[in-house]
Amino acid sequence: MRAVAAICAMVAATAFAAQEPTYTVRQLTMETALQAARAALESCRKAGFQIAVAVVDRSGVTQIVLRDRFAGPHTIDMAVDKAWSAVTFRTSTSALAEATVAGKPMSGIRARPRVAAIGGGLMIEGAGALLGGIGVSGAPGGERDEACARAGIAAIQQSIDF
Repeated sequence: MRAVAAICAMVAATAFAAQEPTYTVRQLTMETALQAARAALESCRKAGFQIAVAVVDRSGVTQIVLRDRFAGPHTIDMAVDKAWSAVTFRTSTSALAEATVAGKPMSGIRARPRVAAIGGGLMIEGAGALLGGIGVSGAPGGERDEACARAGIAAIQQSIDF
């Protein structure tokens, strides 16, 4: 029995030793995040909506926030929370809304601070990597917020898919 335990310990030690001590991640530059935010804002403006848009990095840390002139004061925090929720849960906030309705096993997630289970938050992915999230708030309905967020991602997609 001791021999088996010793072999298991050696295998485990070898597995840990074989791992790299650091790793590299891709992050959006501030300029790319700003480009996505501006494109989302312009998309909503063309549709006649005053919104706020936020871009967060892959860890959920806010990089950019833009608020149009007449967007409500609540839209800033909501846009940030939508972007954060998309990154944190690795899904769109509209999908999160469906997965967390009352009576579903994940419904309790809605009670957590910062969780925005309403459309308008999307992950930003490029070349198979999660790079960040974008959240839009202020258009009438989450599906319109999400359409503007998609326009923001579309504006940078080619440059992040390398």
